[in-house]
Amino acid sequence: METLSRFLVFMYLFSRFVSGFTLQNLPVTSFEESYTQLFGDKNLFVHKDGKSVRLTLDERTGSGFVSNDLYLHGLFSASIKLPSDYSAGVVVAFYMSNGDMYEKNHDEIDFEFLGNIRGKEWRIQTNIYGNGSTHLGREERSNLWFDPTEDYHQYSILWSDSHIIFFVDNIPIREVKRTASMGGHFPSKPMSLYTTIWDGSKWATNGGKYGVNYKYAPYVAKLTDLVLHGCAVDPIEQFPKCDEGADEDIRAAQEISPSQRVKMGAFRRKHMTYSYCCDRNRYKVALPECVVIPAEAQRLRVHDPVTFGGIPRRHRNGKHRSRRSRVVGTESI
Repeated sequence: METLSRFLVFMYLFSRFVSGFTLQNLPVTSFEESYTQLFGDKNLFVHKDGKSVRLTLDERTGSGFVSNDLYLHGLFSASIKLPSDYSAGVVVAFYMSNGDMYEKNHDEIDFEFLGNIRGKEWRIQTNIYGNGSTHLGREERSNLWFDPTEDYHQYSILWSDSHIIFFVDNIPIREVKRTASMGGHFPSKPMSLYTTIWDGSKWATNGGKYGVNYKYAPYVAKLTDLVLHGCAVDPIEQFPKCDEGADEDIRAAQEISPSQRVKMGAFRRKHMTYSYCCDRNRYKVALPECVVIPAEAQRLRVHDPVTFGGIPRRHRNGKHRSRRSRVVGTESI
């Protein structure tokens, strides 16, 4: 019996090593408990189950929300269904930032979804800033292997003291390892989680060639399965208190399994269209953390030039505090 028990434990650990940590099992939180409306008035609706949200962009305004707590590391996730049809100029952002506390030296970890003209795909852009290093963008852009407007798909950020990993449906699409050469450019201060929809007409689609056409409004992004699984930080004491099991889950998720690494490589070869590491128009010499693969650099050159924009500063003024604003209205998604 003891031999059988050891064998089963071994098989469990081996399967976890091969297949990797499963993000689908993370604890889901309710909107009322964990988030505050940031802007948008009636353009933010909370489903009656309290766990699903609808964000709308129309002629009046976009909309967004922010976590009540600051976090120093964790796993952050949402299942998102993006607006369909003509969506050029529309930006949906799922990101972490502390711009409300550190205006001149803020940190940021970004998942941005960039809309497109009819018949063209949505693209995803990932980026990080550390210590106000906004002059050194570390953007990557990719297409997806599915239509993100047809169904919900899970988008996740892992942030630890040594790794940042972006996941789509449990597949890692980008890994950033902290290196000595990055210095303070690796995000290291407590951050809040933000989700917004807004007008990025000046840059988001073909460098601003195609902007938002409000004839097709309202643009609606739907979110569910919201996850904040990490180490919340008291804004005054600045001491992190981790959720039960968060430390272990963070360590497990940052260890990319062999199976996941194969999938990540395939994704990057087939779907990545831009990497700052390969942009010689922007950086004559690659930033020090870059490992440039010649064949990849050659392939990505066909997509130059690329125009970038920043997430509008929709952060709350002053010190971060847990405070819930009233969400105007509830509606089925």
